Amino acid sequence: MDKSRHVSVTLPYTIYIKNHNEFLHLPSPFREPPRLAYPRFAMSLAMAMAEVSPYSYTRFQNLPSNLSSNPSTAHFFQKRRSSFQRPHRPPSICCSVAPSQVESPVAPVLPTDAASNRECYGVFCTTYDLKADDKTRSWKSLIRVAVSGAAGMISNHLLFKLASGEVFGSDQPIVLNLLGSERSYQALEGVAMELEDSLYPLLREVSIGINPYDIFQDAEWALLIGAKPRGPGMERAGLLDINGQIFAEQGKALNAVASRDVKVIVVGNPCNTNALICLKNAPNIPAKNFHALTRLDENRAKCQLALKAGVFYDKVSNVTIWGNHSTTQVPDFLNAKINGIPVKEVITDRKWLEQEFTERVQKRGGVLIQKWGRSSAASTAVSIVDAIRSLVTPTANGDWFSSGVYTNGNSYGIAEDIVFSMPCRSNGDGDYELVKEVIFDDFLRERIKKTEAELIAEKRCVAHLTGEVRKPSL
Repeated sequence: MDKSRHVSVTLPYTIYIKNHNEFLHLPSPFREPPRLAYPRFAMSLAMAMAEVSPYSYTRFQNLPSNLSSNPSTAHFFQKRRSSFQRPHRPPSICCSVAPSQVESPVAPVLPTDAASNRECYGVFCTTYDLKADDKTRSWKSLIRVAVSGAAGMISNHLLFKLASGEVFGSDQPIVLNLLGSERSYQALEGVAMELEDSLYPLLREVSIGINPYDIFQDAEWALLIGAKPRGPGMERAGLLDINGQIFAEQGKALNAVASRDVKVIVVGNPCNTNALICLKNAPNIPAKNFHALTRLDENRAKCQLALKAGVFYDKVSNVTIWGNHSTTQVPDFLNAKINGIPVKEVITDRKWLEQEFTERVQKRGGVLIQKWGRSSAASTAVSIVDAIRSLVTPTANGDWFSSGVYTNGNSYGIAEDIVFSMPCRSNGDGDYELVKEVIFDDFLRERIKKTEAELIAEKRCVAHLTGEVRKPSL
C-alpha cells in the first residue's frame, strides 16, 4: 500500500485515514459509510472497522465517488482535520502509562480514549497484564532511570538493553525517563514508540521531555550521555565551557528533584570534568555517587592485551585506566593479569607495552572516527552496561574495575578535588571502594602525573561553573 494512503486504528472505535498527507477523523461505526474513490482504501477501511466493531457480517461495496467532492461529508472532514495538527511546542513531559498503574504488574487496565490523553504513548500494562504470571510477584521494587541525550546513537543501543533486563536483571522492573531537546523531540518520540513496540515486560513506563527538572524527578540512576561534540577548529577550552554549562544545569536539577542516593554516570565528553561540574552543582548528593565513564577505555585495553597474548578477553583481569578520558589516559599493564599471571610475565616485550599498547588504547577513539566516520556508539553503550553492572554486582574476588571518581581521600597521592579514573571494587550495592593493593613504578607514576596535570588545567577552565570563581569578563 502507498505510504500516502493507509489506514491505522486506535481503540476505542476511532479510525484515522491518511490521504495526501492529511489526517481525516471519522467516528466508527458510521451511520452511513463514506464513499471512497480508491478500492484499496475502501477495503482497508472495511477490514479495520470489522476488527474493532461488534461481531457482525458486512457487505462490502465498491463506491466510486471521492470523499472530498461529496457535499454531505466535505464540511465534516474539513472540521475534523484541525484536531490532528502537531503542537508547535513539545510538552514538557510525556508519560507512557497512567502513574497509578506503573507499579501494578498484574492489575488490568482498561483502554482510554486517545483523544483525551494526547501525550500518552499507550498503556503497557494492558498488554503485559494479559500475559502476567506468578513470576511477576517476585519482581524487585521498581527503579527509575533517567537518560539524557536519549535520541542519540549511544542511547539507541543502550535503551533496549536497559528495558530488556540485561543491565539490572531479569526480575527488575524499570521506568525510563528520557531527556532530549526541542530539536530532537520528534526523534525522541520515535525512540519511545520503538521501546513500546518491543513489548519488554520489565519496562513499566517511558516518559520523554526536554526539562531536566521533570525527567530527573525521583531518578535512582542518571546516565548523562548528551553533550555537544567537538567540532573542527574548536578549542578544548571552548568545548569545556559549552558542555560545562549543560552539566551544571543538570547537576542543579539532580540536586533538586532526584533521589538523594541517585547514582550518576557521566558519558558526555570531556566526561571527567563534566562529572566534576555536575557534582559541584549537586551538593545534596554524595560526591561519591558520581562517575565518569572510563570503562570503554578499560575494555579497549583488555582487548589489546588479549590479542597480543592470544587469549580470549575474559582471561584478562585487574586492568586499570588511570586519569582522564583523553589521550593522556594511562592504561596500567603493571597491575594487570592474564590467566592470573602478571601481564609483564606473559607479554615480555616491555617496549610494546610502554609504547604501542599504551598509544593504541589512548588513540583508539580517534582512529575509530577516522575509519568509521563517527565516534563509537555501540561499544560505548556496552561499556555503560558494564559500568552499571560493576556497581550492582559484587566484584569477583581479587579483581577490580575502572571508573572516574572523586579523588578526595584517595591513598594514591593523586591531587584531590578532581574526577580521576582509578581502580574500584563493589559489594554490588551501587557503592564502591578504592583498591589498596596496587603497585607503582616510575613509568606509571610519570604517566599518572601527566594526566593529573591535564585534569587540573581543565578544572581551572571551568572554575566559574563549579562555584570557585566567577567567569572572567571578555
